[in-house]
Amino acid sequence: MSQAHIVIIGSGFAALTAVRELRKRDRTVRITLVAPRAELMYYPSLIWVPAGLRRSADLAVDVSGFLARHDVRFHAGRVTGLAEGGRSVLTDNGAIANDALLIASGGRFLKGLPGIEHALTICEGAAPADAIRERLANMDGGTIAFGFGTNPKEQGAMRGGPMFELLFGIDTLLKKQGRRERFKLVFFNAAQEPGKRLGAKAVSGLLREMKKRGIDTHLGHKITGFEADRVRTEGGEIPADLILFMPGMTGPAWAGEAGLPLSAGGFFTADAHCRVAGADQVFVAGDSGSYPGPDWLPKQAHIADLQAKAAAENLLLALAGKPPVARFKAELICIVDTLDRGIMVYRNERRALLLPPCRLMHWAKRFFEWQYLRTFRKA
Repeated sequence: MSQAHIVIIGSGFAALTAVRELRKRDRTVRITLVAPRAELMYYPSLIWVPAGLRRSADLAVDVSGFLARHDVRFHAGRVTGLAEGGRSVLTDNGAIANDALLIASGGRFLKGLPGIEHALTICEGAAPADAIRERLANMDGGTIAFGFGTNPKEQGAMRGGPMFELLFGIDTLLKKQGRRERFKLVFFNAAQEPGKRLGAKAVSGLLREMKKRGIDTHLGHKITGFEADRVRTEGGEIPADLILFMPGMTGPAWAGEAGLPLSAGGFFTADAHCRVAGADQVFVAGDSGSYPGPDWLPKQAHIADLQAKAAAENLLLALAGKPPVARFKAELICIVDTLDRGIMVYRNERRALLLPPCRLMHWAKRFFEWQYLRTFRKA
C-alpha cells in the first residue's frame, strides 16, 4: 500500500477532512491534492461579512502548511475532466495519474434563471460578500429581497440556511444602526414551507421569527427571473433595490467530461459507502455527489466531513483489496445565526429538534469557527 498514489480533488471541508483521515490511518501512502489554490474558503462565516463581523480576506485560509505537515503534494490547477475511468485527472496544468481518486471539489450554482446577474449570491465567495456589505452601507433605505432556489432535477440540491442567516443578520444590523424602519425586507421562495428539509418545527420556527421581525414573505410561487429592480414570480413581482439569492446547486463544471455516472441533477452518483457508481476506486464526498438517504440530506460542511471520513476509510480498504465497511451518518446540524443569537437546528432519521434563538448558540458558532481554522492557521 505504501506505493499507492491517492489523488484528492478540492481544498474544502471534505478534501481536508479526507487528508486528516487518510494520514491517521496510513502515514506512507502518497497523496496529491489538486485545486486552483492551496486555500480553504470558510464559507459558513461569509454571512458575517456584510455586518463587518468578519473580513472576507480573513476567511480565505492558506492550507499549504497543513498539507506540508501531512506530507501531501499540492498540484495547482483547475480540473477539466477525467480519463481512463478516473485513473487520470486532467487539469489545465497537466494530467495526474492515480491508483485511487477522491472527488471533493464541491458543486456549483445553477445560473439559468433570466436576469440572475442582478442577484448577489453570498456563498460564491469573498467578492459577493464584500459587494453586499458595500451596497448595504450605501443604501439610505428601500426594499431588500432574500430568497433561495433548488435544482428542479434534484430537489435536495439547495443551500437555504445561509439565506435565513443573511436575512436575520441584516435585520439585526439595520436595527443596531437605527435605520431598520427605512427598509422593507422580503423573503421569497417557490415553496409554501421553505426550509422544510430542516424539519416541520424548523419551518414554523423560522416563519414565526420572520413575522416577529416584521419581515414580509412571498411564498409558494415559482421564480421566473430577475431584473435590476425586481424579482419576477408566477405569483407577481417583488420590487427590490437589492436582491440576495442563492440558486440551486449542481455538480462541478467538468463533471460532464469525467466519463462517470451522473445523477439527474448533475452530481456524481454514489452509493452508501461514497463510491462512485460503476467506477473502480473512485470515491466522492461533499457537494459533488448525489447519495442515497433521506430526502432532507443536506448540502453542508458537517455532512461533507462525515462523508469524507467514510470515503477515506473505504478508499484505503479498496487499495488493500478489501470491501468497504464505512457509511456516513445522515445527520443535519445547523446554527442559523442572527448576528447576535443563534437558532439551533438538528435532524437525524429519528427526530428533528429546534431550539429558540439564544446568545449561547451565536458564540458556539464563533467558537467552532475558531477551533476549526486554528489547525490550518497554526500550520
